[in-house]
Amino acid sequence: MISSLINKARNFWTVGHERTLIIKKNIIYTFLIKGASIVISFLLIPLTIHYVNAGQYGIWLTISSMVIWINNFDIGLSNGLRNKMAHSLALNETENIVKYISTTYAILFMIGVFTFVLLYVSGSFFNWNQLLNIKGAINYNIWPIIVITLGAFCIQFFLQPVSSVLIATHQPFKSALILLLGQALTLILIFLLTIFAKSSLLLLVIVVGGSPVFIFLVANIYVFTTELRRYAPRFSAIDFTSAKSLFNVGGAFFLIQIGALVLFQTDNIIITRTLGPREVTTFNLAYKYFSLSNVVFIIMLTPYWSAFTDAYAKNDMAWIKQSIAKMRMLWLYISGITVALYLFSPIFYNWWIGSSVTIPNSVSLSMTVFMIGVNWQGIFATALNGIGKLKIQLIMVMVTALINIPLSLYLVNTIGLYGTVIANIFLVIIINVFLTYQVNLIINKKATGIWDK
Repeated sequence: MISSLINKARNFWTVGHERTLIIKKNIIYTFLIKGASIVISFLLIPLTIHYVNAGQYGIWLTISSMVIWINNFDIGLSNGLRNKMAHSLALNETENIVKYISTTYAILFMIGVFTFVLLYVSGSFFNWNQLLNIKGAINYNIWPIIVITLGAFCIQFFLQPVSSVLIATHQPFKSALILLLGQALTLILIFLLTIFAKSSLLLLVIVVGGSPVFIFLVANIYVFTTELRRYAPRFSAIDFTSAKSLFNVGGAFFLIQIGALVLFQTDNIIITRTLGPREVTTFNLAYKYFSLSNVVFIIMLTPYWSAFTDAYAKNDMAWIKQSIAKMRMLWLYISGITVALYLFSPIFYNWWIGSSVTIPNSVSLSMTVFMIGVNWQGIFATALNGIGKLKIQLIMVMVTALINIPLSLYLVNTIGLYGTVIANIFLVIIINVFLTYQVNLIINKKATGIWDK
């Protein structure tokens, strides 16, 4: 019996398609890393609320929701770089990889500097306390805090292509490790603040914004001076004429990212404007808890992106079809976990945050349905992203993004906080119908016209 179990374990790691074996190893490693990351993220929230308070924490969430848009000012270059690298590696066309990496870093640096200057100059003309509906939470000008957050995100924006490089070389677990180290440093520093410093939103923002920047800087230096030294960016390799091929792939990703931001990142702004910053905290605590199922599922999906690129470049449609069938089965298991999260949510909330914030059952129930829908979307978005068929996804995300804000505003004002989740559920269902249909056409080699673009 023991011998049989040992053989099964050995076969799991050694038997199967080479592409599948790489995916298995990445999933296992990433699970271990993400498990630690999830623990840290859940420890961070009550610790942070304890250091400031629920109202100031809601202000920070709102500010970060606005500034996170900067990550998408790369015009899809990071995702374009990921696909171009994976495709080149699949066909052993490695001569252009250094050029792609070097050019990506150069363009992101220029965009980051331009974005910071532009937003700093234009943002200085606004009364941000009034704009964000900040009344009793703080009694000082919020603008310096926004500037620090903006600067940190712009620097991280320039440094983050290292994650795309690691994913393209089939090492997504190392990308997850970078995020884990950033969270760990943040947790340690906030813990020290609770001991040695008075409550300060400014200090909190410096720590939360500066920690990942430091880790990304160290990661870039380490990665490009060790195992991937041959791909290290160089000034001499910068070639802006190669940007066109990166933009051709990345442009659609950029528009999809913008649409996704409108769909999912405007919620905090809508809530703070209509219900106040404290309700942003309530919404995000529920989102954080139920996103556990999405985090687990994304761990399983992430290695498939570059693997789909590799398989499609080699016309291995049988492997793609088989992999999607496996992902659908995994979705059923993850959906069951999501329902279990809902059933145990009152117990967990009480243990996690106590009585400091009350999360209504309506928010928890709607968030359950939303996460199940988002996970289904992840299967087909990953497949389409990997093989580069983006037009339908682009159209659907842009159309639903236009609907989202007025629909969310109407439902929040009509039925309350969970109205914004209901709006997202409705729009995710629409997207899922179209993406599922397109992928089924492609894997059965029946896609024509717009369905094959």
